[in-house]
Amino acid sequence: VQLQASGGGLVQTGGSLRLSCVASGRTFSAYHVGWFRQAPGKEREFVAAISWSGSSQSYADSVKGRFTISRDNAKNTVYLQMNSLKFEDTAVYYCAAQSSWRMTIRQFDYNYWGQGTQVTVSS
Repeated sequence: VQLQASGGGLVQTGGSLRLSCVASGRTFSAYHVGWFRQAPGKEREFVAAISWSGSSQSYADSVKGRFTISRDNAKNTVYLQMNSLKFEDTAVYYCAAQSSWRMTIRQFDYNYWGQGTQVTVSS
């Protein structure tokens, strides 16, 4: 499966952005999808994940209550709605997919990765 992330940009503190991850290739609805991010000088970290059906979601503590992950399998798309953005949310955001039976938040379990989209939050 091929993944294409988009929707990044420059936003002020407190603002919102919605990232999209569009998939092509194999049956997208069979995959759990996660969002990860990497800030300059830091390791890539988990942000949010959603199960193949959309019935289960998981979030990093740092984004709980501010970010919402959702998916539309008919459109082969997963979204990450980001509200109340903070300066520390600045990073390159990646979407990834995993075909394992159980959804995980470990990036090493994800088989397919899209290119990143830059999110910059100005203070």
